Amino acid sequence: MSWRNPRRILVVCAGLDLAGLIGLAVLISLFKPVTLFPQLGWLLYTAVAYLGLGWLFGGYTVLRWRRLPLAAVLQRVLITGVVTLVVVALARLLLNPPDTVWLVHRSTQAAWLAPLMGWSLLMRGLLRRGVLLPPEAQVALVGPPHELQPVLEAWRRTPVRQPLRCLTPEQALELSPPVVLALAPSLEQNPQQRALLERLEERDPRDTSLTTPLNLLERQLERLPPALLPEPWLNYQELPWNRVFSLERQLKRAADLLVAAVLLTLASPLLLLAALLIWLEDRGPVFYVQQRSGWLGRTFQVFKLRTMQVAPPDAPAVWTVPGDQRITRVGLWLRRLRLDELPQLLNVLSGDMSLIGPRPERPEFEHELEARIPHYRKRHWMRPGLSGWAQVCAPYAASVEDSELKLSYDLYYLKYFSTWLDLIILFRTIKTVLKAGGR
Repeated sequence: MSWRNPRRILVVCAGLDLAGLIGLAVLISLFKPVTLFPQLGWLLYTAVAYLGLGWLFGGYTVLRWRRLPLAAVLQRVLITGVVTLVVVALARLLLNPPDTVWLVHRSTQAAWLAPLMGWSLLMRGLLRRGVLLPPEAQVALVGPPHELQPVLEAWRRTPVRQPLRCLTPEQALELSPPVVLALAPSLEQNPQQRALLERLEERDPRDTSLTTPLNLLERQLERLPPALLPEPWLNYQELPWNRVFSLERQLKRAADLLVAAVLLTLASPLLLLAALLIWLEDRGPVFYVQQRSGWLGRTFQVFKLRTMQVAPPDAPAVWTVPGDQRITRVGLWLRRLRLDELPQLLNVLSGDMSLIGPRPERPEFEHELEARIPHYRKRHWMRPGLSGWAQVCAPYAASVEDSELKLSYDLYYLKYFSTWLDLIILFRTIKTVLKAGGR
Protein backbone atom coordinates (compact mmCIF):
# COMPACT_ATOMS: atom_id res chain seq x y z
CA MET A 1 0.00 0.00 0.00
CA SER A 2 1.38 3.39 -0.97
CA TRP A 3 0.38 6.59 0.79
CA ARG A 4 -1.71 8.98 -1.27
CA ASN A 5 0.50 11.81 -2.47
CA PRO A 6 -1.36 15.13 -2.05
CA ARG A 7 -0.63 16.13 -5.65
CA ARG A 8 -1.03 12.74 -7.32
CA ILE A 9 -4.78 13.01 -7.77
CA LEU A 10 -4.36 16.49 -9.30
CA VAL A 11 -1.79 15.22 -11.82
CA VAL A 12 -3.98 12.22 -12.70
CA CYS A 13 -6.95 14.53 -13.23
CA ALA A 14 -4.94 16.80 -15.54
CA GLY A 15 -3.80 13.75 -17.50
CA LEU A 16 -7.40 12.56 -17.89
CA ASP A 17 -8.47 16.03 -19.07
CA LEU A 18 -5.67 15.96 -21.66
CA ALA A 19 -6.65 12.47 -22.79
CA GLY A 20 -10.27 13.56 -23.21
CA LEU A 21 -9.23 16.70 -25.10
CA ILE A 22 -7.07 14.76 -27.57
CA GLY A 23 -9.55 11.90 -27.90
CA LEU A 24 -12.43 14.23 -28.76
CA ALA A 25 -10.27 16.09 -31.29
CA VAL A 26 -9.36 12.81 -33.01
CA LEU A 27 -13.04 11.79 -33.04
CA ILE A 28 -14.08 15.10 -34.64
CA SER A 29 -11.31 14.78 -37.25
CA LEU A 30 -12.92 11.62 -38.60
CA PHE A 31 -15.77 13.73 -39.95
CA LYS A 32 -13.57 16.44 -41.50
CA PRO A 33 -12.12 16.51 -45.03
CA VAL A 34 -8.76 17.86 -43.78
CA THR A 35 -6.66 15.65 -41.49
CA LEU A 36 -5.75 16.53 -37.92
CA PHE A 37 -2.04 17.00 -38.73
CA PRO A 38 -2.27 20.69 -39.86
CA GLN A 39 -4.20 21.45 -36.67
CA LEU A 40 -1.50 20.23 -34.24
CA GLY A 41 -0.27 23.71 -33.31
CA TRP A 42 -3.78 24.83 -32.42
CA LEU A 43 -4.44 21.54 -30.62
CA LEU A 44 -1.39 22.16 -28.45
CA TYR A 45 -2.42 25.78 -27.82
CA THR A 46 -5.94 24.77 -26.79
CA ALA A 47 -4.63 22.00 -24.55
CA VAL A 48 -2.25 24.35 -22.75
CA ALA A 49 -5.02 26.95 -22.41
CA TYR A 50 -7.56 24.47 -21.02
CA LEU A 51 -5.19 22.85 -18.53
CA GLY A 52 -3.62 26.17 -17.52
CA LEU A 53 -6.96 27.89 -17.00
CA GLY A 54 -8.27 24.86 -15.11
CA TRP A 55 -5.32 25.18 -12.75
CA LEU A 56 -5.75 28.96 -12.45
CA PHE A 57 -9.49 28.81 -11.71
CA GLY A 58 -9.17 25.98 -9.19
CA GLY A 59 -10.57 23.18 -11.35
CA TYR A 60 -7.96 20.82 -9.89
CA THR A 61 -7.68 22.37 -6.45
CA VAL A 62 -11.26 21.34 -5.59
CA LEU A 63 -10.08 17.73 -5.53
CA ARG A 64 -8.20 18.52 -2.31
CA TRP A 65 -11.39 19.58 -0.52
CA ARG A 66 -12.80 17.34 2.17
CA ARG A 67 -16.17 17.56 0.44
CA LEU A 68 -16.73 18.10 -3.25
CA PRO A 69 -19.83 20.29 -3.82
CA LEU A 70 -21.25 19.65 -7.29
CA ALA A 71 -22.09 23.35 -7.75
CA ALA A 72 -18.48 24.43 -7.11
CA VAL A 73 -17.03 21.85 -9.49
CA LEU A 74 -19.59 22.68 -12.18
CA GLN A 75 -18.85 26.39 -11.84
CA ARG A 76 -15.09 26.00 -12.12
CA VAL A 77 -15.19 23.60 -15.05
CA LEU A 78 -17.72 25.83 -16.86
CA ILE A 79 -15.57 28.94 -16.32
CA THR A 80 -12.52 27.06 -17.61
CA GLY A 81 -14.35 25.98 -20.77
CA VAL A 82 -15.84 29.41 -21.52
CA VAL A 83 -12.57 31.28 -20.99
CA THR A 84 -10.76 28.71 -23.15
CA LEU A 85 -13.23 29.50 -25.95
CA VAL A 86 -12.46 33.20 -25.52
CA VAL A 87 -8.65 32.86 -25.58
CA VAL A 88 -8.79 30.59 -28.65
CA ALA A 89 -11.11 33.08 -30.40
CA LEU A 90 -8.72 35.94 -29.57
CA ALA A 91 -5.74 33.98 -30.88
CA ARG A 92 -7.65 33.19 -34.10
CA LEU A 93 -8.51 36.89 -34.51
CA LEU A 94 -4.88 37.94 -34.09
CA LEU A 95 -3.25 35.21 -36.20
CA ASN A 96 -5.99 34.74 -38.83
CA PRO A 97 -5.23 31.10 -39.76
CA PRO A 98 -6.39 29.71 -43.14
CA ASP A 99 -9.83 28.13 -43.48
CA THR A 100 -8.24 24.67 -43.63
CA VAL A 101 -7.52 24.98 -39.91
CA TRP A 102 -10.99 23.78 -38.91
CA LEU A 103 -10.06 23.28 -35.25
CA VAL A 104 -10.56 26.99 -34.49
CA HIS A 105 -13.96 27.31 -36.18
CA ARG A 106 -16.66 28.34 -33.71
CA SER A 107 -18.83 25.32 -34.54
CA THR A 108 -15.89 22.94 -34.01
CA GLN A 109 -14.90 24.61 -30.75
CA ALA A 110 -18.43 24.29 -29.41
CA ALA A 111 -18.68 20.63 -30.50
CA TRP A 112 -15.26 19.98 -28.94
CA LEU A 113 -15.25 21.84 -25.64
CA ALA A 114 -18.85 21.17 -24.57
CA PRO A 115 -18.39 17.38 -24.29
CA LEU A 116 -14.91 17.99 -22.90
CA MET A 117 -16.41 19.85 -19.94
CA GLY A 118 -18.78 16.92 -19.39
CA TRP A 119 -15.80 14.56 -19.50
CA SER A 120 -13.95 16.72 -16.95
CA LEU A 121 -16.93 16.66 -14.58
CA LEU A 122 -17.24 12.88 -14.88
CA MET A 123 -13.53 12.30 -14.23
CA ARG A 124 -13.56 14.49 -11.12
CA GLY A 125 -16.53 12.62 -9.74
CA LEU A 126 -14.93 9.22 -10.41
CA LEU A 127 -11.62 10.30 -8.90
CA ARG A 128 -13.24 11.44 -5.69
CA ARG A 129 -15.24 8.21 -5.44
CA GLY A 130 -12.05 6.15 -5.73
CA VAL A 131 -13.03 4.51 -9.03
CA LEU A 132 -9.93 5.56 -10.99
CA LEU A 133 -7.40 5.34 -8.14
CA PRO A 134 -6.82 2.80 -5.38
CA PRO A 135 -8.98 3.46 -2.29
CA GLU A 136 -7.56 6.07 0.06
CA ALA A 137 -6.30 4.63 3.32
CA GLN A 138 -7.93 5.49 6.62
CA VAL A 139 -5.59 7.46 8.87
CA ALA A 140 -5.55 7.14 12.66
CA LEU A 141 -3.41 7.89 15.69
CA VAL A 142 -2.87 5.02 18.11
CA GLY A 143 -2.00 5.69 21.73
CA PRO A 144 -3.02 7.64 24.83
CA PRO A 145 -5.15 10.71 23.98
CA HIS A 146 -3.13 13.06 26.21
CA GLU A 147 0.06 12.15 24.34
CA LEU A 148 -1.50 12.56 20.89
CA GLN A 149 -3.44 15.76 21.56
CA PRO A 150 -0.66 18.06 20.20
CA VAL A 151 -0.61 15.97 17.00
CA LEU A 152 -4.37 16.33 16.61
CA GLU A 153 -4.13 20.09 17.11
CA ALA A 154 -1.39 20.35 14.47
CA TRP A 155 -3.49 18.28 12.06
CA ARG A 156 -6.55 20.47 12.53
CA ARG A 157 -4.59 23.67 11.82
CA THR A 158 -4.04 22.55 8.24
CA PRO A 159 -6.94 22.19 5.77
CA VAL A 160 -7.07 18.48 4.87
CA ARG A 161 -9.62 16.22 3.28
CA GLN A 162 -9.30 13.37 5.78
CA PRO A 163 -10.40 13.36 9.42
CA LEU A 164 -7.94 12.02 11.97
CA ARG A 165 -9.03 9.88 14.90
CA CYS A 166 -7.28 8.82 18.08
CA LEU A 167 -7.67 5.07 18.77
CA THR A 168 -6.51 2.45 21.23
CA PRO A 169 -4.50 -0.52 19.84
CA GLU A 170 -7.61 -2.71 20.26
CA GLN A 171 -9.68 -0.34 18.13
CA ALA A 172 -6.89 -0.09 15.53
CA LEU A 173 -6.97 -3.88 15.06
CA GLU A 174 -10.66 -3.68 14.15
CA LEU A 175 -10.12 -1.20 11.27
CA SER A 176 -10.58 -2.67 7.82
CA PRO A 177 -7.63 -2.06 5.45
CA PRO A 178 -6.13 -0.07 3.88
CA VAL A 179 -5.05 1.93 6.95
CA VAL A 180 -2.19 4.18 8.03
CA LEU A 181 -1.56 3.98 11.77
CA ALA A 182 0.68 6.46 13.60
CA LEU A 183 1.83 4.79 16.81
CA ALA A 184 2.61 6.86 19.89
CA PRO A 185 6.22 6.31 21.11
CA SER A 186 5.02 5.29 24.58
CA LEU A 187 3.36 2.12 23.21
CA GLU A 188 6.75 0.54 22.54
CA GLN A 189 7.67 1.01 26.19
CA ASN A 190 4.45 -0.48 27.56
CA PRO A 191 4.74 -4.28 28.08
CA GLN A 192 0.94 -4.58 28.28
CA GLN A 193 0.60 -3.22 24.72
CA ARG A 194 3.45 -5.24 23.22
CA ALA A 195 1.28 -8.20 22.14
CA LEU A 196 -1.20 -5.90 20.40
CA LEU A 197 1.60 -4.07 18.59
CA GLU A 198 3.02 -7.38 17.39
CA ARG A 199 -0.37 -8.27 15.90
CA LEU A 200 -0.38 -4.97 14.03
CA GLU A 201 3.17 -5.56 12.79
CA GLU A 202 2.21 -9.03 11.53
CA ARG A 203 -0.46 -7.61 9.22
CA ASP A 204 0.18 -7.31 5.49
CA PRO A 205 2.30 -4.13 5.06
CA ARG A 206 0.52 -3.48 1.76
CA ASP A 207 -2.71 -3.01 3.73
CA THR A 208 -1.45 -1.62 7.04
CA SER A 209 1.26 1.03 7.16
CA LEU A 210 2.79 1.74 10.59
CA THR A 211 4.51 5.04 11.19
CA THR A 212 5.14 7.71 13.82
CA PRO A 213 2.88 10.72 14.48
CA LEU A 214 5.60 13.13 13.34
CA ASN A 215 6.20 11.20 10.12
CA LEU A 216 2.45 11.17 9.48
CA LEU A 217 2.28 14.97 9.71
CA GLU A 218 5.42 15.33 7.64
CA ARG A 219 4.14 13.22 4.74
CA GLN A 220 0.45 14.11 4.78
CA LEU A 221 0.60 17.82 5.69
CA GLU A 222 4.06 18.59 4.23
CA ARG A 223 5.10 20.57 7.27
CA LEU A 224 7.03 19.94 10.51
CA PRO A 225 5.43 21.45 13.65
CA PRO A 226 8.40 22.76 15.66
CA ALA A 227 6.85 21.87 19.03
CA LEU A 228 6.85 18.18 18.06
CA LEU A 229 10.46 18.04 16.84
CA PRO A 230 13.08 16.57 19.17
CA GLU A 231 16.19 18.31 20.41
CA PRO A 232 18.60 18.10 18.69
CA TRP A 233 17.04 17.93 15.22
CA LEU A 234 18.72 18.34 11.81
CA ASN A 235 22.13 19.91 12.17
CA TYR A 236 23.53 22.27 9.54
CA GLN A 237 25.78 19.61 7.96
CA GLU A 238 22.74 17.42 7.18
CA LEU A 239 21.04 19.94 4.91
CA PRO A 240 20.45 18.52 1.40
CA TRP A 241 21.96 21.57 -0.33
CA ASN A 242 25.02 21.77 1.97
CA ARG A 243 27.08 19.20 0.08
CA VAL A 244 30.39 20.42 -1.33
CA PHE A 245 29.36 19.78 -4.93
CA SER A 246 25.63 20.49 -4.77
CA LEU A 247 24.36 20.90 -8.32
CA GLU A 248 20.93 22.00 -7.07
CA ARG A 249 22.48 24.77 -4.95
CA GLN A 250 24.48 26.07 -7.91
CA LEU A 251 21.41 25.83 -10.15
CA LYS A 252 19.36 27.76 -7.58
CA ARG A 253 21.84 30.65 -7.52
CA ALA A 254 22.13 30.74 -11.32
CA ALA A 255 18.32 30.79 -11.60
CA ASP A 256 18.16 33.59 -9.01
CA LEU A 257 20.49 35.79 -11.07
CA LEU A 258 18.91 35.04 -14.44
CA VAL A 259 15.26 35.27 -13.41
CA ALA A 260 15.78 38.35 -11.21
CA ALA A 261 17.54 40.20 -14.05
CA VAL A 262 14.83 39.29 -16.58
CA LEU A 263 11.98 40.15 -14.20
CA LEU A 264 13.50 43.52 -13.32
CA THR A 265 13.84 44.35 -17.01
CA LEU A 266 10.31 43.28 -17.90
CA ALA A 267 8.74 44.86 -14.80
CA SER A 268 10.45 48.26 -15.17
CA PRO A 269 7.36 49.92 -16.74
CA LEU A 270 5.15 48.50 -13.96
CA LEU A 271 7.57 49.72 -11.30
CA LEU A 272 7.59 53.22 -12.79
CA LEU A 273 3.78 53.30 -12.95
CA ALA A 274 3.44 51.98 -9.39
CA ALA A 275 5.98 54.51 -8.13
CA LEU A 276 4.03 57.34 -9.77
CA LEU A 277 0.72 56.17 -8.26
CA ILE A 278 2.27 55.87 -4.78
CA TRP A 279 3.67 59.40 -4.98
CA LEU A 280 0.43 60.88 -6.36
CA GLU A 281 -1.67 59.39 -3.56
CA ASP A 282 0.03 61.10 -0.61
CA ARG A 283 3.26 62.68 -1.97
CA GLY A 284 5.23 60.40 0.34
CA PRO A 285 8.34 58.30 -0.38
CA VAL A 286 7.97 55.63 -3.03
CA PHE A 287 10.26 52.99 -1.57
CA TYR A 288 10.25 51.35 1.83
CA VAL A 289 13.62 50.37 3.26
CA GLN A 290 13.74 48.18 6.33
CA GLN A 291 16.16 46.02 8.30
CA ARG A 292 15.47 42.28 7.99
CA SER A 293 17.21 39.16 9.24
CA GLY A 294 18.89 37.08 6.54
CA TRP A 295 21.24 34.16 6.13
CA LEU A 296 22.64 32.99 9.51
CA GLY A 297 20.81 35.89 11.19
CA ARG A 298 22.81 38.64 9.49
CA THR A 299 20.75 41.79 8.95
CA PHE A 300 20.38 43.48 5.59
CA GLN A 301 18.28 46.24 4.07
CA VAL A 302 15.24 45.04 2.14
CA PHE A 303 13.68 47.19 -0.58
CA LYS A 304 9.92 47.29 -1.22
CA LEU A 305 7.39 49.63 -2.76
CA ARG A 306 5.65 51.50 0.06
CA THR A 307 2.11 50.22 0.62
CA MET A 308 1.36 51.86 3.99
CA GLN A 309 1.06 55.36 5.35
CA VAL A 310 4.35 56.93 6.38
CA ALA A 311 5.02 56.05 10.03
CA PRO A 312 6.88 58.28 12.51
CA PRO A 313 10.56 57.35 12.98
CA ASP A 314 9.97 56.26 16.59
CA ALA A 315 6.86 54.15 15.83
CA PRO A 316 7.07 50.65 17.41
CA ALA A 317 7.08 47.55 15.21
CA VAL A 318 3.60 46.01 14.98
CA TRP A 319 2.14 43.05 13.07
CA THR A 320 0.23 43.67 9.85
CA VAL A 321 -3.33 42.36 10.28
CA PRO A 322 -6.23 41.79 7.83
CA GLY A 323 -7.91 45.08 6.96
CA ASP A 324 -4.99 47.07 8.41
CA GLN A 325 -5.96 50.76 8.26
CA ARG A 326 -2.37 51.77 7.55
CA ILE A 327 -2.51 50.24 4.04
CA THR A 328 -3.09 52.85 1.34
CA ARG A 329 -5.52 52.42 -1.57
CA VAL A 330 -2.70 51.97 -4.07
CA GLY A 331 -0.85 49.77 -1.58
CA LEU A 332 -3.84 47.43 -1.28
CA TRP A 333 -3.63 46.48 -4.95
CA LEU A 334 0.15 46.35 -4.96
CA ARG A 335 0.01 43.85 -2.10
CA ARG A 336 -2.72 41.77 -3.75
CA LEU A 337 -0.67 41.49 -6.93
CA ARG A 338 2.58 41.24 -4.94
CA LEU A 339 4.05 44.06 -7.03
CA ASP A 340 5.36 45.67 -3.85
CA GLU A 341 7.88 42.82 -3.65
CA LEU A 342 9.50 43.55 -7.02
CA PRO A 343 12.28 45.84 -5.69
CA GLN A 344 13.49 42.88 -3.62
CA LEU A 345 14.85 41.51 -6.88
CA LEU A 346 17.75 43.88 -6.19
CA ASN A 347 18.32 41.98 -2.95
CA VAL A 348 18.31 38.73 -4.95
CA LEU A 349 20.95 40.07 -7.34
CA SER A 350 23.12 41.21 -4.45
CA GLY A 351 22.93 37.77 -2.80
CA ASP A 352 21.08 38.87 0.35
CA MET A 353 17.97 36.99 -0.78
CA SER A 354 16.87 34.19 -3.08
CA LEU A 355 13.74 33.87 -5.21
CA ILE A 356 12.57 30.97 -3.02
CA GLY A 357 13.20 30.68 0.71
CA PRO A 358 11.86 31.60 4.15
CA ARG A 359 10.36 35.07 4.44
CA PRO A 360 12.83 37.56 5.96
CA GLU A 361 11.50 38.78 9.30
CA ARG A 362 12.11 41.99 11.23
CA PRO A 363 14.75 41.61 13.96
CA GLU A 364 12.41 43.39 16.43
CA PHE A 365 9.98 40.46 16.19
CA GLU A 366 12.55 37.70 16.11
CA HIS A 367 13.75 38.11 19.70
CA GLU A 368 10.29 37.13 20.95
CA LEU A 369 9.81 34.45 18.29
CA GLU A 370 13.12 32.76 19.09
CA ALA A 371 12.25 32.71 22.79
CA ARG A 372 8.79 31.21 22.28
CA ILE A 373 9.12 28.91 19.25
CA PRO A 374 11.52 25.92 19.23
CA HIS A 375 13.96 25.61 16.30
CA TYR A 376 13.14 29.13 15.09
CA ARG A 377 16.75 30.07 14.28
CA LYS A 378 17.05 27.15 11.86
CA ARG A 379 15.06 29.15 9.29
CA HIS A 380 18.21 31.32 8.95
CA TRP A 381 20.14 28.37 7.54
CA MET A 382 18.95 29.30 4.05
CA ARG A 383 18.79 32.66 2.36
CA PRO A 384 15.38 34.34 2.73
CA GLY A 385 13.18 34.45 -0.36
CA LEU A 386 10.61 36.57 -2.16
CA SER A 387 8.33 33.55 -1.99
CA GLY A 388 8.58 30.25 -0.18
CA TRP A 389 6.82 27.09 0.96
CA ALA A 390 5.39 28.89 3.99
CA GLN A 391 4.22 31.87 1.92
CA VAL A 392 2.21 29.71 -0.51
CA CYS A 393 0.84 27.25 2.08
CA ALA A 394 0.02 29.39 5.13
CA PRO A 395 -1.75 32.72 5.73
CA TYR A 396 0.14 35.93 6.43
CA ALA A 397 1.70 35.84 9.91
CA ALA A 398 0.05 38.30 12.29
CA SER A 399 0.89 36.66 15.63
CA VAL A 400 3.31 34.28 17.33
CA GLU A 401 0.93 31.39 16.62
CA ASP A 402 0.84 32.26 12.91
CA SER A 403 4.64 32.48 12.87
CA GLU A 404 4.86 29.01 14.42
CA LEU A 405 2.61 27.63 11.67
CA LYS A 406 4.73 29.27 8.98
CA LEU A 407 7.91 28.00 10.61
CA SER A 408 6.58 24.43 10.30
CA TYR A 409 6.55 24.91 6.51
CA ASP A 410 9.97 26.59 6.51
CA LEU A 411 11.44 23.62 8.39
CA TYR A 412 9.91 21.23 5.86
CA TYR A 413 11.46 23.25 3.03
CA LEU A 414 14.79 23.27 4.88
CA LYS A 415 14.78 19.47 5.13
CA TYR A 416 13.43 18.70 1.66
CA PHE A 417 14.87 21.51 -0.45
CA SER A 418 15.04 20.50 -4.11
CA THR A 419 14.70 22.04 -7.54
CA TRP A 420 11.36 20.27 -7.94
CA LEU A 421 9.99 21.81 -4.73
CA ASP A 422 11.21 25.24 -5.86
CA LEU A 423 9.30 24.80 -9.13
CA ILE A 424 6.11 23.88 -7.25
CA ILE A 425 6.49 27.03 -5.11
CA LEU A 426 7.15 29.13 -8.22
CA PHE A 427 3.98 27.95 -9.98
CA ARG A 428 1.86 28.43 -6.86
CA THR A 429 3.28 31.96 -6.51
CA ILE A 430 2.39 32.73 -10.13
CA LYS A 431 -1.15 31.52 -9.46
CA THR A 432 -1.42 33.81 -6.42
CA VAL A 433 -0.25 36.78 -8.48
CA LEU A 434 -2.62 36.06 -11.38
CA LYS A 435 -5.57 35.70 -9.01
CA ALA A 436 -4.58 38.84 -7.04
CA GLY A 437 -4.51 36.65 -3.94
CA GLY A 438 -1.73 38.42 -2.06
CA ARG A 439 -2.27 40.53 1.03
